[in-house]
Amino acid sequence: MPEIVIKFNDKVIERVVTEKKRVSIGRTKDNDIVLENRGVSRKHAQIEFNDEAAIVIDNESLNGTFVNSRRVTEELLRDNDVITIGKYNLEFHQETKKNEAAGQLDGTMILKTKQQQQLMENDRLEREIVSRSGGSVLLGLENTDVAEFRIDRDVTTIGKAKFVHVKARGFMLSGIQAKVVKEGESYYLINLGRKGKTKVNGEDADRALLKNSDIIQVGKSTFRFVEGS
Repeated sequence: MPEIVIKFNDKVIERVVTEKKRVSIGRTKDNDIVLENRGVSRKHAQIEFNDEAAIVIDNESLNGTFVNSRRVTEELLRDNDVITIGKYNLEFHQETKKNEAAGQLDGTMILKTKQQQQLMENDRLEREIVSRSGGSVLLGLENTDVAEFRIDRDVTTIGKAKFVHVKARGFMLSGIQAKVVKEGESYYLINLGRKGKTKVNGEDADRALLKNSDIIQVGKSTFRFVEGS
């Protein structure tokens, strides 16, 4: 069964396992998932389930619903996607992780926290980038030779060799250290070189499904993946 792990300040506060076809999310007590924060609308969003998929739908909320840091109105959820609502992160899992245990005010407050402002600004910039490039992009953040690299092929190579698509820097880095591979509508980062030189969000990666705003480190070079969907 699907599981939704609710976090506040990176601490797990609730785990929801459900067989319902629709789960409502909001500030008031009549929701299935209650997020008690004035940055959350009374009926903020909902997740609808069918036999094959789960879809999160924003109910025209004031502060918005984000999936993997991108503001959405309706979005198909993938395993481990992170839904951000107000100050809460809701991790979606297609199957329950069996090895892990698990104040209300009237008006909706417009969030002005640094986190919310950063989410809104990143979403605006990413939409501009996707519109301009017409597809998914690697943004160069640190120690890179590119500011934006459009991923317009099935395989994009990263490393120190002269012939790679995206150059990376670092000691003991392989000529082709990693590659970004498009499989269907998804992108994967695959390590080809030395162990420990390819990371996604700070974790060593041999093969990792990329989600919007994931941070990729290859050697000393850092990129952000902007999904073109």
